[in-house]
Amino acid sequence: MSTTKRIYGIYADDDDLMHAVKMCNENGIKIHEVYTPFPVHGLDKALGLRKTRLSDAAFIYAVYGVLVGSLLTWYTMNHDWPMNIGGKPAFTWAENMPAFVVPMFELMVFCAAHMMSLTFLVRNKMYPMAPPQNPDPRTTDDKFLMEFVSEDVEAIKQVLIDTGVEEITVKEA
Repeated sequence: MSTTKRIYGIYADDDDLMHAVKMCNENGIKIHEVYTPFPVHGLDKALGLRKTRLSDAAFIYAVYGVLVGSLLTWYTMNHDWPMNIGGKPAFTWAENMPAFVVPMFELMVFCAAHMMSLTFLVRNKMYPMAPPQNPDPRTTDDKFLMEFVSEDVEAIKQVLIDTGVEEITVKEA
């Protein structure tokens, strides 16, 4: 009776990690997750990850910010308290819109940046008091970790050894 195990391989160098990912792909070994202390160029393509939709969310948040800015400027300058500033009467919002470009732009950037950050944190379960997902704290300092979930432990161990792994750990899944 075979049971599923979690296999962790720790590397000291990002080039060794990339070589190991390529070797795993060539041997048909599925990598569950990779933990790195900094972004590794080309790792997302080597792992076959999809393009993130965070940029689409940022666009929606930016449109929301422009809408809030438009409503705010219309309400404050045309509806609630219209003022004659510098001899320019408060006509319709569309006629005064060039004066409102700066606050609308600032709200666009504010909403896109903050809401995108919150979306990233919630989507990746990194909100306050969330349990840590990192299996080895050394990956936040200087080590690179590959995680596998498989029943074929020996084949994965052999590929890891062939690619210069520093340490291999096997745990129950």
